[in-house]
Amino acid sequence: MKSAFVLADRYSDAALKLLVSINVLFFLSFTIVLLIATGQARAETPACTGRSVMEELAAGKPAELARIEAEAAKVINGDRLLWKIEKEGVEPSYLFGTMHMTDPRVTALTPAAQTAFEEARTVVIETTDLLDKSQMAAALAKQPELMMFTDSTTLTSLLSPEDRAILEKGLAERGIPLASVIKMKPWMLAAMVALPACEMARQASGAPVLDVKLAEEAKADGKALKGLESVTDQLGAMASLPMEFHIRGLVDSLTLGDRMDDIMETMIELYEREQIAMIVPLINAVTQEAGADNSGYADFEQTMITARNATMASHAAPIIDQGGAFIAVGALHLPGPDGVVERLRKAGYTLTPES
Repeated sequence: MKSAFVLADRYSDAALKLLVSINVLFFLSFTIVLLIATGQARAETPACTGRSVMEELAAGKPAELARIEAEAAKVINGDRLLWKIEKEGVEPSYLFGTMHMTDPRVTALTPAAQTAFEEARTVVIETTDLLDKSQMAAALAKQPELMMFTDSTTLTSLLSPEDRAILEKGLAERGIPLASVIKMKPWMLAAMVALPACEMARQASGAPVLDVKLAEEAKADGKALKGLESVTDQLGAMASLPMEFHIRGLVDSLTLGDRMDDIMETMIELYEREQIAMIVPLINAVTQEAGADNSGYADFEQTMITARNATMASHAAPIIDQGGAFIAVGALHLPGPDGVVERLRKAGYTLTPES
C-alpha cells in the first residue's frame, strides 16, 4: 500500500479538515446521514475496511511518527477523555470526550466513564435538538438557508465540469441520485460522503452515535438531559466558513474515496488510546507533506473548535454548579489552552484526569 504521506496529488487540506469537523459537530455526524438515507433500501452493513495511518508511519516513517507524538505531548489536557470537575461545596461532576460515531470501539465506555455516567443525575450533550424531531424541524424551518440553497443557486452551478463529473460518479457509487441533493448545501452532503460505508450503514439502520446512546440511556434512567448548543448554532458555525472550502472538501472527499476511511480509522484508533492531541498534528502532517495549503487552518480551528469551546464552557458552568452532571462533548473540544478543560479551570473549577 502506498503511504499516505506520498499521495501528494490526491490529499486535500479541505477534505481532511472536513473529517475533523464531522467529529466536532454532533449534528452533522448523525442527522445528515439519516436525512439522506430516508427512503433508501437498507442493505447489510458492509465491513469496515479502513487501515490506520499510524501503522504506515510506524513501518515507513518512524521518525515522522516520533515528531508527531512529541508535538502532541506538548498539548495540555490532550491525553485523557474523562475529567473530574470539582468546586468547593458542590457535588463533583464529570467531563467526557466523545467521538460522534456508532463504532463499537467508540460506544463502549471505559469502566470509569461508565461509573461516572451511571452515578450522574444530569447528562449533558452538545445538542438535544435532534432527539425531538418536531423541535428540530421547527428550528431548521426558521433558517432553511443553513441546509439548502433558497435562491436559484444549485450545487452543480458552483462546480466546474470536472468537479461535477466527480460528484456524479461519487454519488452514483453510493446510490444517491444527483437530482435529490442538487439544492443541498455542500457541507450537508459532505458530512455524509466523508464517512466510511460501514458507519453510514450503521447510522442509517438506526444505530446511535455515542452521544445519542448516552442521551437515550439517560432518559431511560430518568436522568435530567440538557444540551449546550442548538442545531442552528452548529450548522451556523459550519455555514460561516467560505463556500469554496466546502466545495473543495466535498469534491476531494469523493475523489479520495476509500482513503478517507483510513484517516477515520486512524482517528478511532487515537480515540481508543485517548491520544486526542495527536489527531490534528497527524492530519496537518498529512496535508503538509502533500503540499496542501494549511494557511486557512487557523480560521477553521477558530470557528469550528475554539469559539464553540467558549460557548460550551460558559453554558456548562451553571449545570456544574448544581452538581452531579456528566457532560459529554466531542473529544477535540477538550485539549489545549483554549479547550473546555482549561476554560473551566480558568472559571474556578478544579479538573483532574480520571483513568
